[in-house]
Amino acid sequence: MTTGMEELAARMRDFAQAREWEQFHTPKNLAMALAGEVGELIGEFQWLTPAESSSLDEETFDRVRSELADVTAYLVRLADLLGVDLIEATKAKLEENERRYDANLYRGSARKAPH
Repeated sequence: MTTGMEELAARMRDFAQAREWEQFHTPKNLAMALAGEVGELIGEFQWLTPAESSSLDEETFDRVRSELADVTAYLVRLADLLGVDLIEATKAKLEENERRYDANLYRGSARKAPH
């Protein structure tokens, strides 16, 4: 992980240790908590129009920001526990998608590439 990501992971690790929560931070539990937080994030957008979702009022923006932080927290904690470098994993996935979705073939298209 990068320095910023490592610092965040270490702070979250310390936070859990200080409260003796490591016993609850299994990959399964963290993945389930992450899914729950993603659900809360989705809930902030559920009934908005596309235009409204692109131009949030201050109150909604603050709630979305908070939910994004929750999603990030669980994702970083899960990756730390599993030894996944999120930056490197994301770079590798982006390279895979660049090969899979040739810009000349998929420009302006929402279709899915075959596996």
